[in-house]
Amino acid sequence: MKFVQKDSEKVIWDQMRSNSTPILSNRVGNGYPKLMLYLILFMCGTYLIYSLKLLNTSNLHCNEHTPQDLLFSSRSSLQNATVLKEFVNQPEKTDLKHIVFGIAASAKLWERRKEYIKLWWRKDARMRGIVWLDDDVEPVSDDDLPEVRISSNTSHFAYKNKQGHRSAIRISRIVSETVRLGMGDVRWFVMGDDDTVFVTENLVRVLNKYDHNQFYYIGSLSESHLQNIYFSYSMAYGGGGFAISYPLAMALAKMQDRCIQRYPGLYGSDDRMQACMAELGVPLTKELGFHQYDVYGNLFGLLAAHPVTPIVSLHHLDVVEPIFPDVTRVEALRRLMQPMKLDSAGLIQQSICYDSSKGWTVSVSWGFAIQVFRGILSPREVEMPSRTFLNWYRRADYTAYAFNTRPVARNPCQKPFVFYMTKVRLNSTTNITVSEYARHRVPHPACKWKMLDPSSLDKVVVFKRPDPQLWDRSPRRNCCRVLKSKRKGLVVDVGLCGEDEISEV
Repeated sequence: MKFVQKDSEKVIWDQMRSNSTPILSNRVGNGYPKLMLYLILFMCGTYLIYSLKLLNTSNLHCNEHTPQDLLFSSRSSLQNATVLKEFVNQPEKTDLKHIVFGIAASAKLWERRKEYIKLWWRKDARMRGIVWLDDDVEPVSDDDLPEVRISSNTSHFAYKNKQGHRSAIRISRIVSETVRLGMGDVRWFVMGDDDTVFVTENLVRVLNKYDHNQFYYIGSLSESHLQNIYFSYSMAYGGGGFAISYPLAMALAKMQDRCIQRYPGLYGSDDRMQACMAELGVPLTKELGFHQYDVYGNLFGLLAAHPVTPIVSLHHLDVVEPIFPDVTRVEALRRLMQPMKLDSAGLIQQSICYDSSKGWTVSVSWGFAIQVFRGILSPREVEMPSRTFLNWYRRADYTAYAFNTRPVARNPCQKPFVFYMTKVRLNSTTNITVSEYARHRVPHPACKWKMLDPSSLDKVVVFKRPDPQLWDRSPRRNCCRVLKSKRKGLVVDVGLCGEDEISEV
């Protein structure tokens, strides 16, 4: 049966090919082709009817909308598509999980210095880092500390500086040694010392300003003009901490050992790092929030007039006095952690206002201290640090600082009354922080000015709303307003400056 069917089809096909008349007339003359013709006509008719119906339905829907509606609909669709595309392509913001810390430490000082690290290290925030020591210490099983490792041997590197110590070579290689551990999802390597305290939320804010895919070397200078002259004004001081982007750290790791061999006469680790950065052609990007604190004495003048930038780090904490009086260094820093947890962006940020009813100038360093001055001092003067500290070079005078300072007032009437923060809390209902500052009781010389005396004040209360987006805007000092001025205390509000609001009486 199959062969018969195939022969029949072959005969029909041959007849169609040999016939010179049109195909249509050939099909009409047979039953089978006629059926095919009717089927084709039926399908064409059905398609025509369906098309007309579809066009009619589309016109009805279009008539329900005005041209203006259609225009806005098109624009809305386009905007939604653009927003969706931007959302999909928007990279994840840098967070603590993208940062790896390399901490230079000494085995001899480890027992004392590790208490500083405990203040800022947060394992629950998925922080990553390594403490690099020069020798073995007692095993640490403390979750409040990062992993501890011993640096590799550097005895084969030449060191010819008679005034320094060859441990500088070990410390300068910490970033490269950390890179070689092969950690994943790293954007930044941050270097610091074991006596450096980081405000990690502000560190993240600063690093988010920069593209981690590019070569960046971020840090700050020494407070000592002489230090910067002797070493470099283009160098990030390692104690204050510095950040290196991942691609730059990878490039550094490939060449640093060869680079170190070329500079045996350099003094420290940070100038060796800068020498290699110079060979790579990468300049220092300066961020004022990294603080080396190459000073002695009391940091009050520096902290009470902090520059308008997020505070990132504090260093040389074993050298300077405790930042709060009558407590240990660690206890003082632990107190500073309280306001930091509530409003890290506003920590130690200065605001200046006036109590016009009494003729006083009020300077608020939020979370740290408040100064009340008799008389009216201009903001230009108050924002300049008072010299409560000594230069790193003891014989140097005030001209040896790398920034402007003002002398401590000799006139007894101009000596400020200082109030240190004692406690702070957040009102969860109003989302406003309430911080209290108690007067530091020290003898004040007699003043003969005929004006109201701040000596009767016992405390100052400051209201401030946390502002996590403070540094997403252009830098500007917050404004403060004296709400109540009583005999025993002041109530001050601190916040964003209103329209046309400035610091004036």
